Amino acid sequence: MRYSTTNQLKTVTGKRRLETTIFPSVPPSAADTFIQILTPERLDQLAVNFYGDVAAWWIIAASNNIPRGTFIVPANTLLRMPPKPNVIELIRTANLTR
Repeated sequence: MRYSTTNQLKTVTGKRRLETTIFPSVPPSAADTFIQILTPERLDQLAVNFYGDVAAWWIIAASNNIPRGTFIVPANTLLRMPPKPNVIELIRTANLTR
């Protein structure tokens, strides 16, 4: 899902690679859901529980300014969970306009 909107390129030698994908910031929306984390939680587990997809952990991290290298969300954290289709559309739009 994270790279589903990424174009595939072919080099002059015929090797395939993915084009660079731009991940824009995810602005707040009326469709966002907010959840309160009561105990420390892992981003991947939250992604499974909320989006049904372990690979969607980066949506939570990007939407909540969770720094790279951090995979544990501390207790008593309020998280904004944007709808997955909204994020995919943001990525698609950002990568079409460059």
